[in-house]
Amino acid sequence: MQGPLGTAQTEQWSWILQTVWGWVWGGLSWIVDWQAQVFRLVMTGSSFWEAAGKFLLLFFPATVLVAGVWGTMVSLYTIPFRSGRGRFLAALLMSWWDAVRMAWFYWFGLARFLLVFVGWIWGLLRLAVGLLWRTLKNLVTSPFAMLDSSSRQPGVPWIAFMLLLFWSAIEATIFTFTLRPTMSELLADLTGYAVNPLALVVLLWFFLFIIIGGSFACIQVLNEAIKTRAIGQIVSMVAVELAVALFEVLFLYRELIDAITPWLAQQGFQLGIVGTLGLALLGWVGVRGMTWFLFGRFGTPALLAILGRKAMEGVGAVRAAATADVEFWRGPINALKAEHEWFKKEAQHLMELLTLPVLQLVAAGFNFGTVVIMGKAHFALPFRSLDQVLHSTPIFHTGKTSTVEGGAS
Repeated sequence: MQGPLGTAQTEQWSWILQTVWGWVWGGLSWIVDWQAQVFRLVMTGSSFWEAAGKFLLLFFPATVLVAGVWGTMVSLYTIPFRSGRGRFLAALLMSWWDAVRMAWFYWFGLARFLLVFVGWIWGLLRLAVGLLWRTLKNLVTSPFAMLDSSSRQPGVPWIAFMLLLFWSAIEATIFTFTLRPTMSELLADLTGYAVNPLALVVLLWFFLFIIIGGSFACIQVLNEAIKTRAIGQIVSMVAVELAVALFEVLFLYRELIDAITPWLAQQGFQLGIVGTLGLALLGWVGVRGMTWFLFGRFGTPALLAILGRKAMEGVGAVRAAATADVEFWRGPINALKAEHEWFKKEAQHLMELLTLPVLQLVAAGFNFGTVVIMGKAHFALPFRSLDQVLHSTPIFHTGKTSTVEGGAS
């Protein structure tokens, strides 16, 4: 009799457990299908950017929602067996309140992080542009600063120097277009190939610019030789200046005179070789004389000083340039050293902005589990800093719960 009775009791208990489990699972099984639909909605999209945006904005809140539903449904089955049901239900409701708040804080934290990150990028771009501008400015002004003395001393004749460069560029441009047909034919005859017009113009312009600047330099050296009464240097520079004048007259100013020869012929003037060269020489003397006395005699010494890396007067300008160069680098380096701690704090702040919203959602989901097990939440939300998260103690520590900063006791 004991055998059949024991078997009947076992079958009865098995039936009871299956019935209870079926009843319990009947209230929980719908969550599996529902959470699959939730995650499918969150993690899919018609494009990569849509899927990435939905994942970033909805995945963590959806995970907390699923955890909350699981915790709530499981908690409902434990209510009849709990004491202090009021506190338990209050803790469950507060967990949902924390979950909703943390979801909102998560989205707000993402927006805040984006704004701060954009501000950082904008600040770095401004810093980079500022350093680039200072570098370019230093590269442009350092030759002038090397020559220029302090405000109490005479400095570089800026206007004359710039006019000299501008006039050399203008004259080189004019003679480039005057000589281009002749040089194109000459190079074609020498090489047997048609020369690229753009390359010819660029090379010819730089060549003429250097020649015209050298013409002013020769006049300056001759002028200095006359002032010092160095007979040998005067003779040599006169010979050099005649050679320079002959070169420019034959290859530059003669072409300019040839360009106006048809107009002179229409007026009844026939120019031979002597007349053409004489008129070209007069043109060279007139142009060089006017430009020399207007700005060449002031700007040419500055040009030669820059090319020779020499100060025009004394060494005060060199010292000023060296001081300016040192200050140019010392300022950013000192600022970087002074802001080292600031960079560390800002990096930690940026890390907090990036991680705290996610950690708060994780803590909100974790609180649902602690409510089911212990009847109360472990973390007090929201977190104020990463230190508060890092110093949170485990729930079980020597068999007792511990009071933590920002957590439940």
